[in-house]
Amino acid sequence: MNMKRILAAAALAGFIAGPAALAGRSLTIKGSDTMVILAQRWAEKYMGSHADVVLQVTGGGSGVGIAALINGTTDIATASRKMTQDEKLKLRDRYQTMGVEIPTAKDGLSVYLNEKCPVRELTFDQLKLIYTGKITNWKEVGGSDARITLYSRENSSGTYAFFKEVVLGGADYAPNCQTLPGTAAVVNAVAQDEDGIGYGGAAYAKGIRDCAVKRDAQSPAVLPNAATVKDGSYPLSRSLFFYLRKSPVGDMKKFVDWVLSPEGQALATEVGYFPL
Repeated sequence: MNMKRILAAAALAGFIAGPAALAGRSLTIKGSDTMVILAQRWAEKYMGSHADVVLQVTGGGSGVGIAALINGTTDIATASRKMTQDEKLKLRDRYQTMGVEIPTAKDGLSVYLNEKCPVRELTFDQLKLIYTGKITNWKEVGGSDARITLYSRENSSGTYAFFKEVVLGGADYAPNCQTLPGTAAVVNAVAQDEDGIGYGGAAYAKGIRDCAVKRDAQSPAVLPNAATVKDGSYPLSRSLFFYLRKSPVGDMKKFVDWVLSPEGQALATEVGYFPL
């Protein structure tokens, strides 16, 4: 592992170690845990051919990244949801700008099931009833007679906000829903819990099974893959964003342009996300 790989890995863990961090020009990227794997790979690949630029990547959640953009502690916020109007106004009040939104890739927000779970598909209504606590037993949706264990992201997560808005229609999650700090933790919990259900980015879906999702009882059940995310037939398709305070210039513009280039988009596919 070369120094740039060490640097990117250290940044992913939340710190930059050693004098290499002081060499060259530095850009900070902070936010979405859904995007942190992708942002780290982009940073690692880009630094491999741009020795004079240091990219520091950390997660924490979309809300954390956007807050850092507002308070001036990151150059780029990564987000798996759109900025809210309130966030844009806070940015305007401090920097006289409403920010710049740049779609960078697509994701199919996956519903995770344990590999032993007999359920293969769920409608939006069923998911809403499950996550609001109205359906509590798998037998109510064609599964075994077992209590459903709910796993969710924390409320600073863009994935949490997206799922709440699109699937729950703004309703509150059930009080017994277990919130976990990161998509990897949700996947791990569901992988170990035969009665568990969770949700998160498609790139994390390892050791569990994706549930096919239906908009309603009459709609086809659709799994997240490159074709269904691209054509929009997967009902939980979403864009993944960079947010900047102002239009990018200099090193930041070069990096953003590279992310949007065929090379950057191919890397998104390689990691398990979907190109624009």
